[in-house]
Amino acid sequence: MPLLKGSQPRIDLAYAQLASSEMARDINRDIVLELIRGHQPVARADLSRLSGLQPSTVSSIVEQLLSERWIAEGGLVRRPRGRRPTLLSLNDKLLMLAADIRPRRAIVAVLDLNGRFLAREDVVLTSDPERSVPRILDCMEDLRRRHAGYTFEGVGVSLPGRIDPLTQRLVHAPNLRWAGFDIKGEMEKRLELPVELNNAANASLLSELWFGRMDGVRNAVLVTIVEGIGTAILANGQILSGLGGLAGEFGHIPIDPAGPACTCGQRGCWEVFASSSAALRFYAESQPQAPAISIRGLMQLTEEGDEHALAAVNLQAKHIGRGLRLITAALAPEVILITGDLTVGWHRFGPIIEQELRDSMLAGPPPRLALTTDVELSRLRGAAATALQRHSGYHASGRSPEQARRRPRAAAPVYADD
Repeated sequence: MPLLKGSQPRIDLAYAQLASSEMARDINRDIVLELIRGHQPVARADLSRLSGLQPSTVSSIVEQLLSERWIAEGGLVRRPRGRRPTLLSLNDKLLMLAADIRPRRAIVAVLDLNGRFLAREDVVLTSDPERSVPRILDCMEDLRRRHAGYTFEGVGVSLPGRIDPLTQRLVHAPNLRWAGFDIKGEMEKRLELPVELNNAANASLLSELWFGRMDGVRNAVLVTIVEGIGTAILANGQILSGLGGLAGEFGHIPIDPAGPACTCGQRGCWEVFASSSAALRFYAESQPQAPAISIRGLMQLTEEGDEHALAAVNLQAKHIGRGLRLITAALAPEVILITGDLTVGWHRFGPIIEQELRDSMLAGPPPRLALTTDVELSRLRGAAATALQRHSGYHASGRSPEQARRRPRAAAPVYADD
């Protein structure tokens, strides 16, 4: 992985090993592929200049990527004299399937290697994975039939829970309750494609990194505010997964032991005060005779000036800001990214969160607060990017080195286990 701007080289001598020529080739391949993705259409000579690699090395890597069909040759560059170089781009005939799984529904999509959406469908889910996963697979197979002229290279799935990086099984998903079910195995058996799973917050953060919206940021935390609270950690340029994939569960840190019961089994977790479910509970408590509504309905009421809806979401926003102290005190990030249901009313509720964050700082200025792109799009793009990442190679998924080497992998970020 190339060093990012402002980074310092780090060598852990306890785990140091000499780089083999094969490892060096893989690293160089990653760099060239990432440069093509970021600068397309681009000529071979420009790749050599941008990467610092010898022209012969770049040419060899390009030929390999062409033979594997990850990239394609396009038009010619017009130059006043000399040879007109051929431009290279990612192959738009290669596609990925992605799924963003929620407790009650899944969004299934087809994306190309540039993250462009070709199709999206909604699937209604139940609490039973044995009934729900086949529904997702039916949708995926239908989308694949509708794009018969393309080649599908893999499947990425984002989930509202923590996934063990080694087993690729859900180990903590209190809002989904599918822990233990072999989602990856069932999907691979039926689709006959490599499948990679990722936590929804990590997928959203990966999407922000993958599409270049965090250039120069080395330390950040992304907070998803939906039916629960999810967080993803970028530390010194690495997305942290922790032991067993459990790093970053700030939503399940108790802040009031006498508070309401949480789906994780504890009481008074940050999630029960700051999630979309919490806002709906606050509203229902203030309006016990009102019919049940969705979070979208609640946000619509705030736009209409409903005083009970405004009070409920104002209270949620205060709890979000106060809970961010857990993150600033523990990690001191440069940026905190917010994504989820509340962001549609950020003009109204964002200032409340920012004020609470400022008031809760231990010392120094607060980190910058920023919104991500659409929560559904970022989860889906992040799911697709997960399937392209080096961290899910043959050593983690049981594939051979030859199979893993055939898959594209971005130069950054990498996932680090604590």
